[in-house]
Amino acid sequence: MATKKFRCKVCGYVHEGDKAPDVCPICAAPASEFEEVKAEKKGIDRNSNAYTIIYASVMVVLVAVVLAFTSQSLRSFQQKNEENDKRQQILRSINVTVPASEAEAKYNELIKEAFLVNENGEKVEGDAFSADVVKAAAEHEYPVFIANVDGKTKYILALHGAGLWGPLWGYISLDQDKNTVYGADFSHQGETPGLGAEISKPAFSKEFVGKHIFVDGVFKSIAVVKPGKSVAGQDYIDGISGGTITSKGVDAMLFNSLNGYVKFLTSQNQ
Repeated sequence: MATKKFRCKVCGYVHEGDKAPDVCPICAAPASEFEEVKAEKKGIDRNSNAYTIIYASVMVVLVAVVLAFTSQSLRSFQQKNEENDKRQQILRSINVTVPASEAEAKYNELIKEAFLVNENGEKVEGDAFSADVVKAAAEHEYPVFIANVDGKTKYILALHGAGLWGPLWGYISLDQDKNTVYGADFSHQGETPGLGAEISKPAFSKEFVGKHIFVDGVFKSIAVVKPGKSVAGQDYIDGISGGTITSKGVDAMLFNSLNGYVKFLTSQNQ
């Protein structure tokens, strides 16, 4: 059995045994002046800088691994939600609103074709649904979705632009004449609630129904003007009150995006 150690508080003498000596052999101090010497615990000093650095590093790595695993595990669900959100937007452009759970089935029912066209109006290789609209446009390629609504053909075209605080995007559908707007849907990343964000509301998109993007065979787009103002030579709608920059963004988005589809829309081959 290990013996204990006792230190004399007067002279520092260390005695080994089961108890302190009755009298210190060095200074004659009584047993009451002795204290037991506790053995020091071995291990990492939790107050040291090394311990702090090691602990922080381990925690960072652990959290990163957990987040990466969680993100990977949820990616398939996130992707499906993103795809259904996109289907809902496309469907809203032909005036069909369904919950996310029904989006895929309704999309497959109404959308008969989906393809990319180039600036000459010709079909090119690629997946219209999964295409990044901005990147595709940079390569002069544009998604087209053809729907059948109540036995009538509708052409759905993708839009993209910039607002006050971030990107704008949407879809606009045309009747079989490839000129008259059948429906539209707009989205944004961060426009001001109650102002620019109003472009995502049905009240705004419905203003486009019945408007024309060609006048006497010439592409004009549809202007978005300040409420109370007008524009000659093309169809127009009122912009959002208090959302001037966003309204101008939608105006530019329509012109720039639809301009890429002009030869497709005027072609007799589709």
